[in-house]
Amino acid sequence: MKTEPKNYKILSHENIFRGRVFNVIVDNIEYDSGAKGVREVAQHPGGAVVIGLFPDETILLVRQFRFAVDAWLWELPAGKLDPGENPLDAARREFQEETGYSAGSVRKLAQIHTTPGFCTEILHIYMATGLTKNIEGQKLEEGEQTLTVHQIPLHKTIEMIEQGEITDSKTICGIFLTERILHKQ
Repeated sequence: MKTEPKNYKILSHENIFRGRVFNVIVDNIEYDSGAKGVREVAQHPGGAVVIGLFPDETILLVRQFRFAVDAWLWELPAGKLDPGENPLDAARREFQEETGYSAGSVRKLAQIHTTPGFCTEILHIYMATGLTKNIEGQKLEEGEQTLTVHQIPLHKTIEMIEQGEITDSKTICGIFLTERILHKQ
C-alpha cells in the first residue's frame, strides 16, 4: 500500500502525562506552508471487543456504569490490550472475564479507530460463537463489580440503537457488522 505524503513536520514531541490507561503527547508541528500548529494526542494501547452470538441470534451485552460519562451504558464486552498482547487473546480473555462464557470459535470482523482526531486507540471487533457458560463464572475487576450480563435478541438491539438506548460506538459497530453478516442477501 502506497503511503501518502504528510504536509507537516514535527518540531518538538513531548510526553506530558503517563497514565495507567493512556499517555498524552503534545507535538508542535510546522505545515509545508510555514504555518505552525499544536497536536495533543492520547496514546492508547487499543483493545478488543466481542459480540457473543447464540444460534437463536441473541447476543450478550453488558450493562455497566461508566465514570467518564456518568451514565449506565449497554455495551459489548471489551477491554484494553495488555502490553504486547495479541488482540485475539485479549478478546477471549475479556469475554470470559466479563460474561462468564467461553467461545468455541472467534472470528475477527473489523478494527476501528475510535476517535482519530486525538487518540491512537484501535479496537479489534470479534464475533464469538459456540458459547458455553464457565463453571467459575465472571472474573470482574473492582470497577466492574456492578456489571451485569444480558442475553438480548439481535433485532431488539438494533431497535435499542434506533431509540438511543445503545450509544456506545464499539457496540453499535459490532451489532451492525453482525446483523449484516447474518442477513446478507
